[in-house]
Amino acid sequence: MSNTQGEQDELDAFAMGSSSPLGSLLLVFGLVEVHAGFIPENCTDYGLQFERVFSVPGEAAMLNTTLVSPDVFDFRTVPYNVTWFNSKTGREISNLTGRLHAAGETLWLLNTTRDDSGDYVGVVRTPSKCYMQATKLIVDLPSDGECGRPQKTEQMLTKGAHDKLHCPLKDYISKLDSYNIPSSLQWFKGCDPIVDGTGGYEYRSKTKLTIKGVKSHHSDSYTCTLTFTLGGTTGSVSESIIANVIDLYSLVPQVHNPANTTIKAKLGSNLTQRCLVFVPGIGQPFIDVWWWVGNEMIFNMHPSDGIYTSLIRSWSEEVPKIGTWIERLLMLPALREEDLNTNYTCRVQSSRGHPEAYFTLQPEDPNIMLPIGLVLCGVMVLFIISVILFYTFKIDIVLSFRRAFPVFYKCEDSDGKLFDAYVAYPQPHAHGYSKEVEVFALQTLPHVLENKCDYKLFIAGRDCLPGQAIVDSVEENLQASRRFLLLYNASTFTGSHADSLRCNNNNTISDERDCNVKSKTNKNLDGCEKVYPNNRQQLECVEAMHRALLERSLKVILVELEEVSPAQMAHFPESVRHLRRKQGAVHRWKNRRTKTCMSCAEDEEKAEDSRSSSRFWKEIRYHMPVRGKRKTYPEKTALLNL
Repeated sequence: MSNTQGEQDELDAFAMGSSSPLGSLLLVFGLVEVHAGFIPENCTDYGLQFERVFSVPGEAAMLNTTLVSPDVFDFRTVPYNVTWFNSKTGREISNLTGRLHAAGETLWLLNTTRDDSGDYVGVVRTPSKCYMQATKLIVDLPSDGECGRPQKTEQMLTKGAHDKLHCPLKDYISKLDSYNIPSSLQWFKGCDPIVDGTGGYEYRSKTKLTIKGVKSHHSDSYTCTLTFTLGGTTGSVSESIIANVIDLYSLVPQVHNPANTTIKAKLGSNLTQRCLVFVPGIGQPFIDVWWWVGNEMIFNMHPSDGIYTSLIRSWSEEVPKIGTWIERLLMLPALREEDLNTNYTCRVQSSRGHPEAYFTLQPEDPNIMLPIGLVLCGVMVLFIISVILFYTFKIDIVLSFRRAFPVFYKCEDSDGKLFDAYVAYPQPHAHGYSKEVEVFALQTLPHVLENKCDYKLFIAGRDCLPGQAIVDSVEENLQASRRFLLLYNASTFTGSHADSLRCNNNNTISDERDCNVKSKTNKNLDGCEKVYPNNRQQLECVEAMHRALLERSLKVILVELEEVSPAQMAHFPESVRHLRRKQGAVHRWKNRRTKTCMSCAEDEEKAEDSRSSSRFWKEIRYHMPVRGKRKTYPEKTALLNL
């Protein structure tokens, strides 16, 4: 137990008594009496312990000898026994139920009285040696009008913080725990018991009392009382504490940097890292900050020493928190291989705790940004080239794919259609008619699409049944066709008599279709291609646009045989202009070569046939139905439609 003012008074009285002739004489006779009564002559005397044991009547006291120690003899291998003697009587102390209990190097006085004050000698004997040591017990009466022990220790509480008091009975608890004897601790403030978990007080472990949010009224006298049962006797022992609340305080330090991370650095480079610590509180904190490399502390402070640290720098802060910042730098000049893959730890030493943080130094990763950049640039260039090539050769690519993999496309032979395309062109005696258009529609187009590409075409003027009504012919053959191939030139939809075909250029498709209902009553009894040519051309256009734009059951391919100016395009039906803007047209005039002889149909056919693989014909084939080979079975189609 620690010395208090009472201990100092006892020591002073003891010193004064021994300094006088009478005191010296009594001391000599007392020691002679002690030695003569129970101490063998060969015992080594270690004198009186400096630490005193204090008690009050009715409480327990624990006396320990410090002779069982490696500094005295090897007690782990050498057998020994301990005997206790009372210096007043000179007699060996034996266990006395309810009063005395000797257990090895410890002597328990379970119910002390004022007469128990005095020296108690512990004698340790080994097979070859003997050692002795005296321990002083002081039993005082409690102070009048006060609760707690007359001897008190002093502890500080930090105002505004969560602080704690430490009960000085830790040695008692440890000794009882070594006996496997349970014990309980009760705290008192003044004379009032403290209930755990109330009033901001909380019992922590076996010896600590936590006070939350310390205030000025917490400055008081506190007593901790330990209760236990030893040898069938219940005993108790107490210690008192004077708690003083102070305004100057420092809380647990907080390490802000490093942050337990990994830092990558290049060999040969210089690296500087700082240990940044914040200590909440008022006043200058008493802490130490050091850098450690592995398990070695860095004391070096000069660059010539290799890895070195700076002096500690500190500054105060009031916003946002009151406290002190402390900084210490770690410098690593010219990084070497042995400096890598190592933990560099900043450790803080303070009375409030010992926080620490580290960083691990690892070699820098190879610079992969350049190869990644080159790869990305290459991919980007390749992507742009691919897009340009695709849009430039889109038609060739699609046609090649269709030719190479026809199994990916559905076979349309079972869709109920008879023709791949319905070909409409200006009929003889119709506006926009020309011999060249007729030769192209009746000779060149069938020669390439039917003979070369195996398509089935319906061409008005070639495939009409004699005596069939125009309306029936148009509707039935459009219904049996997969595409509508509209051939036109610049004058097809212009002129005074073309107004009936346009039927108000600003109206909807339905209006165009309605305005020609009357034409359905006109019958061609002799041949549909010679009578009412404008009516047939009008019906074909209206019916096809209606199916394409409203019903979406037919796809229209616009074939522009000659260049059409914007002024001429303004006279076209709104539906044709809309479709031309939306999907475009196949321009034959862009692909035609200048010819010197245009009078002979055979020469024209041969010229067109020689260019059957030109871009114009590729565009026509691109929009035509695909000649697929994949068959669709009705039962599977029904299941897929569920």
